[in-house]
Amino acid sequence: MALQDVCEWQALDTQGASPHLPQVGVWAVPRGCDPQTFLQIHGPRLAHGTTTLAFRFRHGVIAAADTRSSCGNYVECPASRKVIPVHQHLLGTTSGTSADCVTWYRVLRRELRLRALREGQLPSVAGAAKLLSVMMSRYRGLDLCVATALCGWDRSGPALFYVYSDGTLLQGNIFSVGSGSPYAYGVLDRGYRYDMSTQEAYTLARRAVAHATHRDAYSGGCVDLFHVRESGWEYVSRNDAWVLYSELQKLPGPEKEGEEEATPDRAGEVGEPSAGPGPAPAPEPEPAPAPGDSRMPAEIETL
Repeated sequence: MALQDVCEWQALDTQGASPHLPQVGVWAVPRGCDPQTFLQIHGPRLAHGTTTLAFRFRHGVIAAADTRSSCGNYVECPASRKVIPVHQHLLGTTSGTSADCVTWYRVLRRELRLRALREGQLPSVAGAAKLLSVMMSRYRGLDLCVATALCGWDRSGPALFYVYSDGTLLQGNIFSVGSGSPYAYGVLDRGYRYDMSTQEAYTLARRAVAHATHRDAYSGGCVDLFHVRESGWEYVSRNDAWVLYSELQKLPGPEKEGEEEATPDRAGEVGEPSAGPGPAPAPEPEPAPAPGDSRMPAEIETL
């Protein structure tokens, strides 16, 4: 109180209306309430979203993500990094609260380094995923928001695990996390094959994220692409999401391809003579296509 008297400091009038937001640490809360507890219960809920994906194939693991960090309806950073390296053979995609993701990846790097010093070797990808799952499960129910796909290569080959902040741990070949994941899954389910070539895998990952950024308002910016090989992870590229989507729109679609195939078939059907008995009418009608002539358009190759 003596310092306040010397500086002639006076508390702000929290009752009067003001067009400006209060400074940090002076949020007006009802008397008798703890500010931190009150804001956790009644504070603003900021929606967040992203598009991250990872899939395993014969040449390693592909990880891709957009670069837009959002805070509610605002774009906080258009060029953030959502794929975080852990060590030379392990990295992970991040979705959720940015601060939580970065903090827990720092904790994971520290714990893996300590285990390597004790045991003389780094744990496997499954061991790293189990360690992260156990550590975060202790904080269940405390508004921790971390959803990650751990991509790595160990003695058993390429490995992919999904870990959530409530302790969920899953192993699989394809994972997509974030608000844009439903759109990304639609592209991945159609074009994924385990025996893809490296260039096909790159194109599939870019296509999935680009389509998701076009439909999801919380995803955008650029598309980061990483490849985990036996020799370690590699940062492949960063491409503008809108440029990628525009290039994809110029490619021929299955509808156009089907029209091109149907045209010669119908022309051949019209020229065939009628095999039915009886007198032919004056104007010969166009025969209806036989049930066996109807064909599905051929699938386009995965670009």
